[in-house]
Amino acid sequence: MTHHLQVLGYVCPFPVVEAEKAMANLAPGDELVIDFDCTQATESLPRWAMQHGYRVTAFEQTGDAQWRIRIQKAS
Repeated sequence: MTHHLQVLGYVCPFPVVEAEKAMANLAPGDELVIDFDCTQATESLPRWAMQHGYRVTAFEQTGDAQWRIRIQKAS
C-alpha cells in the first residue's frame, strides 16, 4: 500500500521527524511517498532511510525547489 506525506514548508529536521512518525504506522512492504521542499532533506531523508534499512524506490525533483521521494518499509 502507498501512503503520502506532505511536508512542504517544513524546515529540517522536521521532514525526517514527520517521515519517522508516518513510517512507524506502515506495514512492512508499504511505501511512503514524501513531497518536500527543504534542500537539506535531499540528503537527510535518503540517509535516514538507509540507516533504518528502508529502500528508496524513487527520488525526483518535481519543481524548482521541490522533491518527491518514495521509501519502502523493510519487510
